[in-house]
Amino acid sequence: MLKAKKEPASTKKNYVVHRNELPLSCPTKDMILWNAHPKVYLPIEKTGVEVCPYCGSRFVLQND
Repeated sequence: MLKAKKEPASTKKNYVVHRNELPLSCPTKDMILWNAHPKVYLPIEKTGVEVCPYCGSRFVLQND
């Protein structure tokens, strides 16, 4: 079984999110969390775009 490689939290500043990944939190479940900020849930469903108040990462909801 292959494991997806995890990346350090907030290394990129723009992320595409799919509906099957909701609810959205930053850091996401695919990020390494040891040095990240506290987990915050972002309500991206209504606006389609959210910015993390801690690290400034921008998330865009892609409608599949």
